[in-house]
Amino acid sequence: GAAGLLAMVLVVVMGVSGSGKTTVGSRLAAKLGWKFYDADDYHSPGNKKKMAEGKPLNDEDRMPWLCALHDILRREDAFGQDAILACSALKKMYRYVLLSGAFATASNQPEESGENEALKILFVHLDGPTDIIAGRLEKRRGHFMPPELLKSQFDALEPPSAPENFITVSLEKSLPEIVLEIESIIFQG
Repeated sequence: GAAGLLAMVLVVVMGVSGSGKTTVGSRLAAKLGWKFYDADDYHSPGNKKKMAEGKPLNDEDRMPWLCALHDILRREDAFGQDAILACSALKKMYRYVLLSGAFATASNQPEESGENEALKILFVHLDGPTDIIAGRLEKRRGHFMPPELLKSQFDALEPPSAPENFITVSLEKSLPEIVLEIESIIFQG
């Protein structure tokens, strides 16, 4: 209806491991009836093994993963499907690949055809104190991100800044508050 959004929406809930992006993203998607993807599900077995061994992924490890995630978002966009992706997206370059896909890494020259226009994505950065996030990670079982890797995540983090399309939300709020805040921003445009 006219009261809703005119265009479809792609949201990437981002932040370091333990910031709650999967919980927030899945709850928001359930509330809105949108599709939800967890970027962790799309890592190669090699990447998962590396993380389980406590080795941080490098940019080379992450590129095919980010390109696959871009392809998912582009497909949803093409079908006019609203979607939410939980993805760490720590560096500006990673966010650029999510927006623009593989050609973003090959060259910064857009192709002649319009199909490679960057996607319109709202990045929602769940931000908060390291100690809170470390505490959450310690409570997790069976997750392949050891707490020692948290420092490497914060070291890699380049918080979004203008002209990126983003909002920053405090992960210290309750889950319903966080979901409501993101929802109200999406629907206010």
